[in-house]
Amino acid sequence: MSEEALEWSYREELDEKLIASLAEMKDLSLEKAMDLYYHSRIARLIGEGAQGIQYLDVKVLIQMMLENEPELFENDQFEIN
Repeated sequence: MSEEALEWSYREELDEKLIASLAEMKDLSLEKAMDLYYHSRIARLIGEGAQGIQYLDVKVLIQMMLENEPELFENDQFEIN
């Protein structure tokens, strides 16, 4: 398996862990947690591999999201279609 394929697989697994953990921590459905996560700047940074952010612990990444993107959690601004 190539290094690129391994990295892609790692990021995909990280996304899944982040969504599941966010749902549990904030008592959200998986669909709502997924919607919030994929609208976050953290998801974009992880996708870009910016500054190695994808190697931080899941709990740290969620805490960063909660602290730096509180607007995601206000007023249920994102609706599931």
